[in-house]
Amino acid sequence: MESIQQFLPFILIFVVLYFFMIRPQMKKQKKEKQFASDLKRGDKVVTKSGLHGKVSDFSEKLNAVILETGAGKMTFDRSSLSMELTENLNKQNEEKTETKSNKEEKKS
Repeated sequence: MESIQQFLPFILIFVVLYFFMIRPQMKKQKKEKQFASDLKRGDKVVTKSGLHGKVSDFSEKLNAVILETGAGKMTFDRSSLSMELTENLNKQNEEKTETKSNKEEKKS
């Protein structure tokens, strides 16, 4: 019984680390992988470096995405796309279209 009490703090620390650090990170990785696999042509995305573009094609051989930007077409690895920044961009675009449609309805 005394030997279990000696290891109890270590077990508790591991449990706390698992539920507060490891598990949320695994969930985030799963969501990012799902985001990268759900991409389709025409989606507007933002890279982790802040480059905005539209998905024009995929390269399965390189596991990459070809983005169409103002400077031309560029190839990026799928892991370089930012899920959070892309969601924020799409949310802002939706809000803008909603406010425009509300203004048009009020004018009518």
